[in-house]
Amino acid sequence: MPTPEFILGLRQKIGQDLLLLPGVNGVVLDEAGRLLLGRRADTGRWALPAGICEPDEQPAETIVREVLEETGVHCEAERLVLVETLKPITYPNGDRCQFLDITFRCRATGGEAFVADEESLEVGWFALDALPPLERFSLFRVERALGEEESAWFARTQAEVDDRNTAAL
Repeated sequence: MPTPEFILGLRQKIGQDLLLLPGVNGVVLDEAGRLLLGRRADTGRWALPAGICEPDEQPAETIVREVLEETGVHCEAERLVLVETLKPITYPNGDRCQFLDITFRCRATGGEAFVADEESLEVGWFALDALPPLERFSLFRVERALGEEESAWFARTQAEVDDRNTAAL
């Protein structure tokens, strides 16, 4: 997906300086308990549906929109799973961003899974005991979404995140 217009406008003002952006991820489950994943065009890796909040858009609205745009699946955000500030990244063009990640557990409500945009190479439903290789980032979010705890996970310090990322799941 091309860079959203509001980000291009900000970049005209701030150049390549660090830009904090709200992003969302969705752990989308169907009635059979299968997980919706897309294989990303930029990395070739399987991942959760995700995106950036647009101005005047609530994060729960963003994940519903992004899931539909990326996969053709309609869903409903059921609960907040996780809030975490990710490490800053630098894109090949030199732009620097840092994402405040907001992850939701979502329930599929309709539609058929298919590659609905240029961000994905493949889209599919996976049984939880037959997931393709996922990065620790996605696995942690799936684990939290499937847990019994109703409250959202959040890091109290960056050291807590670093420790989690180096420990085995």
